[in-house]
This record gives sequence, C-alpha cells and structure tokens, in this order.
Amino acid sequence: MDLLQEPVIIGRRHGLSTPLAAPPTHIVLFGAGHVGHALVKLLGMLPCVVQWVDARDELFPDEVPGNVEIEATDTPDVIVDSAPAGACFLVMTHDHSLDFSLAVRIMRRNDFAYFGMIGSKTKRVKFERRLMDRGVDPRRLTEMTCPIGVEGIVDKAPASIAVAVCAQLMQVRALSQYGARLCLGREPERFC
Repeated sequence: MDLLQEPVIIGRRHGLSTPLAAPPTHIVLFGAGHVGHALVKLLGMLPCVVQWVDARDELFPDEVPGNVEIEATDTPDVIVDSAPAGACFLVMTHDHSLDFSLAVRIMRRNDFAYFGMIGSKTKRVKFERRLMDRGVDPRRLTEMTCPIGVEGIVDKAPASIAVAVCAQLMQVRALSQYGARLCLGREPERFC
C-alpha cells in the first residue's frame, strides 16, 4: 500500500448541528378589533398557534391564517382556564371591565409565559390597584405588561402596535428557550 495515495485524516469534522426548533408558542388573543386584526396577520407568519377570542362573531374575518383558531364565545374565562401552561395572553378587548375580569383570571394562574394588555400607563395603575384589592400579590404585578409592545414605537396605528407586540412576543419566545420568564411590565429586560 502506497502511503502517498492513502487519505490523511487529521481530525473529525462535524457539521453544525441544527438545534431542534422550539414548539410553537400558544397565544390567546382576546379582542377582534383593529389591532387584533393587524396582529393576527403578523402572527400568521410566526411560529405560534393563536386562539383568537371575542364574543362578537361578526368582527372575525372570513379567512384567517392556518395557525389561527377563532373562538366566538361570551365566556372567555373558560378560555383562560383551559389554556396550556406557558401560554401567552394578549388582552385587547373593547371593554375595560372585560379586560379587568380577564386580568384577574390570568393573574390567578402562575404558569403563563406572558400577559400583555393594551392600554396606557394610567390604565395600568388603576388595574394594579384593583388587582391588589382582588388579592393579587403586589410582587407579581410586574408579570402584567401594560402598555404592550417593545419600547420606542410610539405610532398608535394598529399595524405599528401589532409589530411592536410581535417583537415583544418574539423576545419572550427567545427567552423561554432558556427557561427564563421576562417581566416587561415596568422594567424592560428584567427577569422574574
């Protein structure tokens, strides 16, 4: 055997292993208004499963992305209770009292990845006070993100809000792959 014709093996090469994709994020979206519509269009392109909930069936479009399931119901509390652990909740209904009822129900859970609610800082302060009156531990209030969306986007157009919210959900998804939960309620990028 001629040594010059034998291949020389200097080491092993390994292809970069592709990490297994994380399972799709489960998102429960309450509200079929303008922002909800814009958000569903974007979520349709992301690795998630969306339960889109509103009592007003007539507001839902005839066609939605394949990863979106419409739930026309007047008992959204049941949806909160049946959502899987690690779900992301988005509350953007047309009714502040419904928003509060959903907030109470969501905050009773200790297993969600994200809870965001559309609204102002004033709405947040009012809801914090009322949630504490309902027995929510003040230390957990940072788990409620309100206003929602990444910081720095000030445009109030539904599509702009949807982009900001999707960016925030992608941050949550990235962090969940490392076993951490992000509290975006008051201090961005603060871990719980």
